[in-house]
Amino acid sequence: MKAQKIRKAILLISTLVFPLTLNYFSPYLIVQGSFAGIASGSFLLFAALFLTSLIFGRAFCGWICPAGGLQEACGEINGKPTGPRQNRIKYWVWTPWVGSILAGFISAGGIRKVQPFYFTDHGISVSNNYGYITYFLVVGLIAGTALVFGRRSFCHSLCWMAPFMVIGSRIKNKLGYPSLRLEAAASQCVSCKACDKTCPMSLPVSRMVKEERMDHDECILCRNCVDGCHKGAIRIGLGRRAPIDSPLSKGL
Repeated sequence: MKAQKIRKAILLISTLVFPLTLNYFSPYLIVQGSFAGIASGSFLLFAALFLTSLIFGRAFCGWICPAGGLQEACGEINGKPTGPRQNRIKYWVWTPWVGSILAGFISAGGIRKVQPFYFTDHGISVSNNYGYITYFLVVGLIAGTALVFGRRSFCHSLCWMAPFMVIGSRIKNKLGYPSLRLEAAASQCVSCKACDKTCPMSLPVSRMVKEERMDHDECILCRNCVDGCHKGAIRIGLGRRAPIDSPLSKGL
């Protein structure tokens, strides 16, 4: 369980410093910057999330994201599992948003300037009254969604960052090169369903184990299922897409 303590400590720190980092997650500033031909801090972060997801999948969501830390705290109040239908909603948000970013850069003649600290005061996001209003609106949206609809429901339904990492994860899973992934051995599973109960994303982990298909778009690689399985039926590590008892997965 040491890994979970480390993970939760990182999430806590990330949540506490969210007033400093808010602008780097901003869906608005990236659009505003695009129409001026400026690659803002959020543009650089979202690009980095996509590139890192080609190796690490959605581990950022499970280990670093401040919105994830806030939602896991809310999960102690409302731990109701979320349904798969919520997953589609974020793409209705993401698609026109990305379209507006592309339209902005096209109208500006491309990227003309890179400004990581775009609209921040010495790199600090919340530095005035307007910043505080924005911060509490964002926190209210994230926490309110999780408190009303259940475990990490903001990740499922409204997160504008998740699709970047979903696309990266699908690419790595399709190509099957060595990357961070879960592997399962159905023969070791005793159907206790402890993995289903511990999954913060409300995934049908026990069914995934039985099918030995652990590559799920909504998996955030938090390793809760790994630590919660007393039979060692689930493992995590850097490897190719292969069964857990194959030679390719011996290092997992």
